[in-house]
Amino acid sequence: MDLFEQQNRDNSQDKPLADFMRPKTLEDFFGQQHLVAEGKIISTLMANQRPVSMIFWGPPGTGKTTLARLFAKSCDAAFAALSAVTSGVADIRTVIETAATRKRLGHNTILFVDEIHRFNKSQQDALLHSVEDGTLFFIGATTENPSFEVISALLSRCRVLTLEKLSEEDLHQLLQKVKDVWFSRHGDQVALLANAEELLIAFSGGDARELINGFELSCFLTRKEKPNQLSITPETVSMAFQKKAQRYDKGGDSHYDTISAFIKSVRGSEPNAALHYLARMLDAGEEPRFIARRLIILASEDIGNADPFALVLATSTFDAVHNIGMPEARIVLAQATTYLASAPKSNAAYLAIDAALSDIRKGIIPPIPLHLRNAPTQLMKDKGYGEGYKYPHDFAGGFVEEDYLPKPLKDKIYYVPTERGREQTLRERLQYWWSRYRKIFNNESKK
Repeated sequence: MDLFEQQNRDNSQDKPLADFMRPKTLEDFFGQQHLVAEGKIISTLMANQRPVSMIFWGPPGTGKTTLARLFAKSCDAAFAALSAVTSGVADIRTVIETAATRKRLGHNTILFVDEIHRFNKSQQDALLHSVEDGTLFFIGATTENPSFEVISALLSRCRVLTLEKLSEEDLHQLLQKVKDVWFSRHGDQVALLANAEELLIAFSGGDARELINGFELSCFLTRKEKPNQLSITPETVSMAFQKKAQRYDKGGDSHYDTISAFIKSVRGSEPNAALHYLARMLDAGEEPRFIARRLIILASEDIGNADPFALVLATSTFDAVHNIGMPEARIVLAQATTYLASAPKSNAAYLAIDAALSDIRKGIIPPIPLHLRNAPTQLMKDKGYGEGYKYPHDFAGGFVEEDYLPKPLKDKIYYVPTERGREQTLRERLQYWWSRYRKIFNNESKK
């Protein structure tokens, strides 16, 4: 063995376990069976050596980077990787120029951009032409909803694939593999005492990298006491995950419990509780745009027309948070949170669309009345399309009581406005205009 061979072996020993265990083949890959199992999209594309542009959307530690590397390898394509955090337009152009040269020689290039959601519009625009003309194939990885974070022109040229947190079964299988690899590298037999294994699974929150890192640190902490025969206790696991265990886990139950408490506090018109849960999320490092998106949904679902400005404010909040970032974004989120919590509440629009969709899904889809149909040709006019339509502006007040619903649904009411906030005005107006609204509202008042 020469000096360089010895040095390479030593460097291999120094590699973090998670990096050392990065899968070399699809058979070594854990989780994402909906994508990589036989006959599924990734395995099929890889078997056919068919490169395509894709966006991998999923939580940390689900295999986005690894899957991109394996995919490029299967397609015999050159793999170029950029981080959206440290790369700019100049870096993108360099990759494109190199890819163009390879293309002329008959070779494909796959450009992988980690955290694509951190690229601004101009950086994403720089990719468009080369993706469209096939100079390179693009794979982006993101933890954020690409519908919000990736420009529509680039999004339309990519297939979005959703990766999921690893299941408990996946994590148990991975942990067994990790123990075997640790033994082959260090010669230590590892025993997980009591509920140490369950703690490793729970603390990892479906994140393979967290599981491997937590296991590795637990081994190092135990190894100092007794090498070769490692007995890892729950206390050691808790020590290894100390920072994560003590703080809000963005991939686990506390994440969902806290956002649930936050939304329910706003819905319940309690601004103080809402601020408390908002502060917990922000202090733990929650992505502010995630919170802002939830406020947009709440503004329509729980406030609606009782205060239409709520949706305007929530949408503006998302834009402001996106543009200014933390720490100032906390103030914007606090303003929106307190306003929405203090606003009158109505879920009438939410109930209305769900009721309408329920009828559609039951197959209640009668023909559209002839007088409402478009009649761009003489043939359609001859068939009675548009005939008898009453133009509301030709009538006093810009309204005429007309049949707009199909006959089987003639008297159907989906939207029942509340008597709260601005919706009270809508309720009174509909009652004034429509006889069927007068009927139900009068019946309600008699009860």
